[in-house]
Amino acid sequence: MSCSVVLCCVTASVQAEEEQPAAEQVLELETFSVVNSTPLGAGIAVNKVTSNVQVMTAEDMTRTQSISIADYMNQYMGSVSVNDAQNNPLQPDIQYRGFTISPLMGLPQGLSVYTNGIRFNEPFGDSVHWDLIPKGAVESMSLQGGSNPAYGLNSLGGAIAIQTKTGFTAPEHSLTLSGGSWARHNEELTSGWNNGEFAYFLDLQYFHEDGWRDHSESGVFNGLGTFSWRGDNGQLNLTLAGADSNLIGNGAIPVELEAIDRKAVFTYPDKTSNHFFLSALDGNLWVNDETELAGNIYYRSNRIDSLNGDGSEFEECDDEPGFLCEEGDDEIVEDIYGNPIRATEAVEGGTLNTSETDQWSFGLALQSAFNQRLWRHENQFVIGGSYDLSRVAYSADTELGSLTDDRGVDGSGILVDESRVRLDTTTNSFGLFFTEVFNVTEELAVNVAGRYNHVEIDMQDRYGSTLTGKHKFDRFNPAAGLTYAFMPEINFYGGYSESSRVPTPMELSCADPDDPCKLPNAFIADPPLEQVVAKSWEVGFRGNFSNVLDGGVQWNLGYFNTTNHNDIIFQSAGTANSAGYFDNVGKTRRQGVELGLSSSFFDRWRMALNYSYINAVFLTPYASHSPSNPYADANGDIQVQSGSHIPGIPEHIVKFSSDVDIVASWTFGFNVLFNAEQFLRGDEANLDSPLSSFAVVNLQTEYRFNEHFTIFGRLDNLFNKKYNNFGTYGETGDVLEGIGIADQDTRFVGVSAPRAGWVGIKLTL
Repeated sequence: MSCSVVLCCVTASVQAEEEQPAAEQVLELETFSVVNSTPLGAGIAVNKVTSNVQVMTAEDMTRTQSISIADYMNQYMGSVSVNDAQNNPLQPDIQYRGFTISPLMGLPQGLSVYTNGIRFNEPFGDSVHWDLIPKGAVESMSLQGGSNPAYGLNSLGGAIAIQTKTGFTAPEHSLTLSGGSWARHNEELTSGWNNGEFAYFLDLQYFHEDGWRDHSESGVFNGLGTFSWRGDNGQLNLTLAGADSNLIGNGAIPVELEAIDRKAVFTYPDKTSNHFFLSALDGNLWVNDETELAGNIYYRSNRIDSLNGDGSEFEECDDEPGFLCEEGDDEIVEDIYGNPIRATEAVEGGTLNTSETDQWSFGLALQSAFNQRLWRHENQFVIGGSYDLSRVAYSADTELGSLTDDRGVDGSGILVDESRVRLDTTTNSFGLFFTEVFNVTEELAVNVAGRYNHVEIDMQDRYGSTLTGKHKFDRFNPAAGLTYAFMPEINFYGGYSESSRVPTPMELSCADPDDPCKLPNAFIADPPLEQVVAKSWEVGFRGNFSNVLDGGVQWNLGYFNTTNHNDIIFQSAGTANSAGYFDNVGKTRRQGVELGLSSSFFDRWRMALNYSYINAVFLTPYASHSPSNPYADANGDIQVQSGSHIPGIPEHIVKFSSDVDIVASWTFGFNVLFNAEQFLRGDEANLDSPLSSFAVVNLQTEYRFNEHFTIFGRLDNLFNKKYNNFGTYGETGDVLEGIGIADQDTRFVGVSAPRAGWVGIKLTL
């Protein structure tokens, strides 16, 4: 029987009574880890997987005091880095092997994310929001590398599978309270119970902070509840989840402003609000000892509201004094009623860009796992299908306004006609998949998989007709590989796989170089974009040495190579800091080497080391428009060559962590994170100097008075290191005139948070 969760550790023992009283023999069998081969389950042993797999458990989240899955991935998982473009702890751009998953629209999303087998990428832009599920509701998470086709669209660089708790896996009641720097406080209530047949689980969390930068107050309230039934042959779970959040992400600032005050913001506000609801029913049934059925059905909705204050790209017309024109253009700007807009103090200097993305999804999936022996060999064959329907109502406006003395924006109530968007989209996604794991011998296993995807996107322009269009995408993605166990301590894995992602409705609506859009607030006509296809090779070794100083050592060493065909990137148009369009730019490649070591000694000392070398480059030369780049030509272009490094991706990543039980009740630990240099976005040709490398040290500790009462503490950035992990180019315009900084093209950088600490208590029943 296989496991239906992301990770399970299986132990077995056989007890035999002998004639002598109280005499007992216990035969302990080998402990082994199991991961899912598909989003719906069908567990297989890790040593049968043809790619590198990393796993996080609820215990890991608690021990490291991570505030989210993204926070844990950044600090402890190999080949993971962060571009902190928003500078909010719950809004990072996570990068794995050079592929991005982010809450921001406009970034190419190269990872798929599933929660309890339900696709968690948003329908409109494939983005993922880390604030929707409370951290205490997470039972486990696996990060599988490679282009696994079974995980469907966006699995270009890998797939993230999250499993939440039930009353069977977490039958306890707890209250966790913490607080500290930046007026951050976090309260979380968890309750779980079962009687062997029925169970419930509930987690409620409230998070709030003022933030360390100006005007950066954020708050999140989220919760998840599950009602479960478990019988001899199966289980059924009804899950309800919701979230209401207001996150401030004030983003990058000009380096000139950073030199004066790192806490300052360029312009504000910059707020994103999520209003999320999920209802889902999932379960599995063992028809017999060798055949398992699993499935889910769900309804999901999320309304995302954004409000962004920015400097203005409008000025008084040269040819028509007294009226407003775009910079460098003599055409008078009109409001949404068709009236020409007059140039006054109320409409010059700033803009308020607003958007509302009202989206809902319905879907279902079903699979069968057959574990019957084939020709006397162990074998697992899984076949399944999924259907997802999503509808989105997107609206956006630009309101003219004026800048305040501290670079906020006061709106005038006048809306620009050209920037107004009213777009409805309907997306139908259908997939059929299979996986086959055939054990040729006890040591050799062959793995074959494939998935057929069919996607239809229907777009209806409700404010005109230029955005209306229908698009269809079809593709079959294959995978094949093998594993070979030379001995229990050494296991070889290798394989080839393909996966794809289709252009999102957002990208299709912003793909005309002659009519650029300003993300995420305006879209234009939609020339067709090709779907992105990733072709990956991966080989490596892994193993486990036990009984080393009364503990064990797990290790892995591997090489990966993924080439994207028809890769989609966002091209700057040069008319505003965020104006541009999406375009297919040919081939890109991400290849590298991964080394991982983890150990435990004497049941009290734990260490882990991850090193990653990531070489992410463009393979197809092209001209990139980046007028604010100091090395751009007279037309604002830079020439990207084959071999130019993709911006924002550090070539070397090192992570080391260790914790020790000083006494049985007191644990102390630390971790070190090193990121090498990375080029700025807008410097795809690698002409300018990159951002500097940096290293950060963090501490955490925990003292357990008894099984019911625990205190803990965390200290981030121990040495108060100042660094930047994100950079781009932009224009300051007239925004910084008040502090004596003239209009110029310059580098904008994401600034690191200073040293900060938090303490808390946990009460458990």
